[in-house]
This record gives sequence, C-alpha cells and structure tokens, in this order.
Amino acid sequence: MPLNLLTLPSRKLPGKFTLAFSAAMLAALSLPAMAATQQELLEQKVDALAKQLEALQAELKALKAEKAEAAAAPAAASPAATAASDPSAQPTRQDARAVAEHKEAFLSGYGEVNFSRYDHDASRTEATVRRAVFGIGYRFNDSTSFVSEFETENTVVSAEDGGEFEVEQFYIDHRFNDYLSTKVGLILIPIGYLNTAHEPTRYFGVERNNVETRIIPSTEREGGISLYGRTPFGLSYDVGLTTSFNLSNWDYASPEGAYSPLGSIHGELANSRASDLAQYVSLNYDGITGVNFGGSVFTGEVGQNQNVGVTASPRFTLWETHARYTQGPLQLQTLYAHGGFSDTAALNLANAGALTPIPKAYFGWLVQGAYRVWRAGDYALTPFVRYERFNTGSDYAGQPPGFGAVDRPTETAYTYGTSFFITPNLVLKADYQQYRRAKEDNRFNLGVGLQFY
Repeated sequence: MPLNLLTLPSRKLPGKFTLAFSAAMLAALSLPAMAATQQELLEQKVDALAKQLEALQAELKALKAEKAEAAAAPAAASPAATAASDPSAQPTRQDARAVAEHKEAFLSGYGEVNFSRYDHDASRTEATVRRAVFGIGYRFNDSTSFVSEFETENTVVSAEDGGEFEVEQFYIDHRFNDYLSTKVGLILIPIGYLNTAHEPTRYFGVERNNVETRIIPSTEREGGISLYGRTPFGLSYDVGLTTSFNLSNWDYASPEGAYSPLGSIHGELANSRASDLAQYVSLNYDGITGVNFGGSVFTGEVGQNQNVGVTASPRFTLWETHARYTQGPLQLQTLYAHGGFSDTAALNLANAGALTPIPKAYFGWLVQGAYRVWRAGDYALTPFVRYERFNTGSDYAGQPPGFGAVDRPTETAYTYGTSFFITPNLVLKADYQQYRRAKEDNRFNLGVGLQFY
C-alpha cells in the first residue's frame, strides 16, 4: 500500500520536524517545473544562435558574390601588367596583383672620386670622378632577373674630353635550380678577383692594382652565354661562350698595346666582330672558412676574318690562379696571371722595329697583406701593403733582337696605404705607389669610394 506522507497525522511527529519535512516535500514536488523552465530557456538561446548563424551565412554568401562579380569584371591594365599578360586579353585585378607581387625593380651603384699628386712632375697632379656607375635591374619572378650597369669615367664625355660612357653589364639571369644558373647578354668575364668584384669598397688601394688592370684588362666584358653555379661542398664553377678580340685593331705605333695587350683590342659588344668566338672556364673553392682559391682560362681566336696579314688565325690565351686567406682582422692575397698570342711571327716581321709589336707572352703577379688595426661599430681602419711584378711584353715572335719593345723589362711596383671604412659601403682611402723603373709614375693618392644596392 503506497504511503502518502501528506496524510500522516501530525500529532505523531514533532512540530519542527513536521514543518521542515513539509517544506522539503514541497520543494521536491516543484523540481519538475523548474527543470522545464531551464530547458525552455536553453531552447530559446539555441534558436537565437541559429538565427544569428543563418544571418552570418547569408552575409558571407553576399560578400562572396560581390567578390566574384568584381573579379570577373575587366580592370584597366597598366603597361607593366599588359606586358606580362596575354596581349589578346586584359588581366583581371587579381591577375594584376599577382603579377605585381612577383615583380621588383631595383637600383644599385658605385663610384669613386680620386686625387693624385706625382712626385716628379707636379703638373700631372689631378682630381677626378674616376667612375660613376648606376645599375638598373628588374626581377621578373623568383628565377629570372635583368641586370644592367652604366658607367661614366672622368665625368665628361665629348670629342674634346677624355671621359667615357659605357654599358658595363646588360644581361638576363635565370636560375634553373640551386646548383645551375645561366646569364645571357653582356657579361663580365670571371677571371681573377677584381674583374667581377671591382667596387671601390671591395679592394685595397685608391687605384686598381696593375696586374688586374694591365695583364687582366679590367673590367673585361664580352657578349655571350654562361652557365654557372655552386656545389654543396663549396666549389663554384662558371663556363661560357662569348665574343672574342679583334687583332686587326692592333696599333703597332701606339703605346696602348704595351700598357695592356688585351685592353687595346677588346670589343665589349660595341659592334664586335663575331666570326671568332672565345671560351672560358672558371673554378673557385671556398668550402673552408676564411679560405678561397681557384683559377680560370680565357681563350679564343682573334683573326675575325679581317685580313690581319697572315693565313692562320692567331689565338690569345689568358689564364690565372689566385688565393685568399682571411682570419679575423688579417687578410692575405696572391694572384698570378699569364697571357699571350700565337701565330704572330709573320705580323711582327712585317712591322719590324715598331713601337709596339704583338707579344708572344706577358705576365704579372702580386702578393698583398692587410690587417684591421681598429674597429668601433661600422668604423674600421685597415692598413695594407702590396707588391707587384708584371711585364706586358716578356717574349715576342718574329722580332729581331734589339728592336724596341722586345727588350721591355719587368716592372716592380709597391703600394702602401690604408682604408678607413665609415660603413662597409663607404670608404676613405690613402696610399703611396712606388715604381722601380717608371719612377715618373710615383705618386700619392687620396680617394673616396662607395657602393649601394
């Protein structure tokens, strides 16, 4: 028989217990009602959230439709965007933005202002903007770039002044992968240190050294194609096929060929004759910290089908080897270069007694040491000393003994100086150059050099 607590006689229970027990029973009877109320509240909140979600979804759908409509509409194309797209169709805004994100124009440059005072002839003292070079480049994408450099030497270029304006580099660079890239156009020949690293902040001395300006003509450049890269173990390579020199431009009566044999007949892609081509190979190793060494060979025929007076086509060959050691503030460097022409005996015999016959061989070498004695932040003071020996005509073919330049002696040059770096890209220089034979060229030099990129 079920027990109805509400019908129990109260007299059989204490008064306080009866009141408390009754309140507890009333609370228990009201729990279902309270639970129902909370469930209704939760259901209302869920309904409200559902309605908000539907509103957000509708708004997102509208935004997507608006974006799609805007992307589908043609945009006015800039010249750069049009050039990079299909000429038959205008790019969308999205396409133009994507193209712009992968393009980057860049500016670089370097220059130097020099002063020289000669010991034995004060009238030769001069000051000049030796070089002002500006580079313009363009990155088409992550793999392909355009690089150019335009150089003015000695400020003024005209028929009456001795300045020069020239295109020093102008090529397309494309990277195939991490180990192989190519250059096509007017390129610097990677021979020695200075020919490809000739900014004034990257070499010691106000003027460029004799070996890398007279034996290796700086800055030697030709038109052609190269393949280059670097292996994971520190070996860099560069091989190329380029235009060559033109021996028909040799002037037997001018001292220019005696100053720099190849420098007097280079073409530099200025309407260069291209019947004969040249080839080069360059190797460098820097897999050991602070150590770099390598060498290169640059060779090619130079007749260019220009009736130079012989049946065979003469060939030039220039090779060099170099090494550099850098440890803390100390830097040591050496370089040896050797060049010459083949099959020139008939030409020299036909011009016996000329001021400047064509050399069978010429050479030059140097050793250099530098030590940073002070450094504070970007400031640095680095004295250096350089010793050079070179001969632009050490041997000749087809010249009777005793005729002029056949007896050209080997020159020795000493350079003592210092470089004061204000920043790594801005340097003040001072040095003294002393020649054993050409004492008239002894001089004191001052210079300021800079580069930016």
